Amino acid sequence: MVVGDFEIEMERAASTRTTVNPDQGSIKSDAMELVDDPFHRFLHSPQPLPEPRFNHRMGHSPRSSDAEKLLRESSIRTNRRIKFIDCLSKDDVNISELRKLAWAGTPNDLRAAVWPILLGYLPLPSNLRASTLARKRGEYSSLVELAFARDRQGLDQQIWHQIEIDVPRTRPGVRLWMQASTQRSLERILYVWAIRHPASGYVQGINDLVTPFFQVFLSAYIDSDPEEFDTSLLPSAVLNAVEADSFWCLSRLLDGIQDNYISAQPGIQRSVKRMAELVAPAPLYVHLESQNVEFMQFAFRWMNCLLMREISVKNTIRMWDTYLAEGADAFSQFHLYVCSAFLVKWSEKLRQMDFQGIIMFLQSLPTQDWGDHEIEMLLSEAFVLNSIWHNAQSHFNAK
Repeated sequence: MVVGDFEIEMERAASTRTTVNPDQGSIKSDAMELVDDPFHRFLHSPQPLPEPRFNHRMGHSPRSSDAEKLLRESSIRTNRRIKFIDCLSKDDVNISELRKLAWAGTPNDLRAAVWPILLGYLPLPSNLRASTLARKRGEYSSLVELAFARDRQGLDQQIWHQIEIDVPRTRPGVRLWMQASTQRSLERILYVWAIRHPASGYVQGINDLVTPFFQVFLSAYIDSDPEEFDTSLLPSAVLNAVEADSFWCLSRLLDGIQDNYISAQPGIQRSVKRMAELVAPAPLYVHLESQNVEFMQFAFRWMNCLLMREISVKNTIRMWDTYLAEGADAFSQFHLYVCSAFLVKWSEKLRQMDFQGIIMFLQSLPTQDWGDHEIEMLLSEAFVLNSIWHNAQSHFNAK
């Protein structure tokens, strides 16, 4: 059965609280409360106080300097988290304030509440969120039931065939994405989205875009690394909620870049052309031209998969904090500047290579050890590039 046990029954889930087997160890004790209220944990639980300031009268040995740095970083994280919670606790969230906070990164345990608001999946007024969540999850359940009502016989075979090929290839080697329960969820998300968007249908690469959402929402319910988690351990109501929320957030994201996936993919064509224009003033551009390297040969994938084949999902999640804070068009506009800054970052190495070396290097970039620092540097460089470009355009328009 394609659909399997997928049934989101919000009324029954609301009145039922699953007792998690303690031997499982990694499912949070309040997981079922979070199904109905993603804000439950930080709005109804005591919050940590800010870290005490480090006593600067202490000796400045290397060890005390390290301790001071750790305390300072911990204090900054705690204070930022408190600012997020203050913002989210309002009866009507100030979206401008939330965007400013999220630009510099969202605390891991708050992301599952912050992202849906930034995407517009959940409303700003707190009194509307529970009903909106129940309605949207119920709607997704109905869409799944309708799409798979006749099992495989009723499916669009061309779309389903490509999804069946791509799902097992999603994040190969990562335990989460090798499990049958996760793969069935991914199949449903992709198929329902595809039949709701006949102008594009399913396009390879969209499967990658589900993974950050799924891992963010899954992380809210567990205490372990989501990439190592066995989703068969989850109560069905939790897995159903993760799947439905991932679907709607993916839909919101793709609404802004659907031109990337319709026939001839004009959105990607425009973005790659614009990227070449942005990089043209750099010495690297001349070298790429001299080696007959066309931007489409490497940048197509960067636009189609939003750099997800070049960096880890953890890095992508941090990057999307900023994208979502930038606004609705960030996955097309701001991403363009990120890709341009990303290319220029490798300029010194690329200028020493011939055509074959350039293509091979760009298809296997050394980003395996990247962390938040490298991503934040890239985002800062993209922000500067964006500002310079727009200031120049404003200057020319004023002439």
